Amino acid sequence: MGGSPHLSRASARIVGLAGLAVASLLATARPAGAQTQFNPSPGDRGHILEGNWQSCQEAGGVYSERVYDHVVNGVPQFEVHFGPRREFAIFKGVQDEHRDHQSAENLLKPYRVPVRANRAAYRWEVPSLNLVFTVNLGGGSRTDCESWFIVLSPLEKTSE
Repeated sequence: MGGSPHLSRASARIVGLAGLAVASLLATARPAGAQTQFNPSPGDRGHILEGNWQSCQEAGGVYSERVYDHVVNGVPQFEVHFGPRREFAIFKGVQDEHRDHQSAENLLKPYRVPVRANRAAYRWEVPSLNLVFTVNLGGGSRTDCESWFIVLSPLEKTSE
């Protein structure tokens, strides 16, 4: 995984894009700071992933990060990075080594969401993976923790 002490990697098995309930995620995380968390929202709205991500400042002033792997029928499709702080990334494929959010392989441009007057929201479309990714800074965020509501969905809804 590399020497990134603030990085927590979770593996999420996604069994398909259409009609996915977030409750079906199977996540296992490496130990990380107690304040690193992702809370999925229950329900079936056709989202791949929906919930609240919180990135908090850990020892040494570093903010937490979490990485989710998206696997369909045993085939790794992409990985989604939440954090540190207000950074987000989506990369094709899945790998154990951490990837630099500034790299050309990050499909999210910009990768860092601008915050103005403690408000922020951003929506990316990733046609190459048929994804739309939306993030909104949550109320109650403060200097040492940022709370984000995230939604990852298919760009084009598919019928079953």
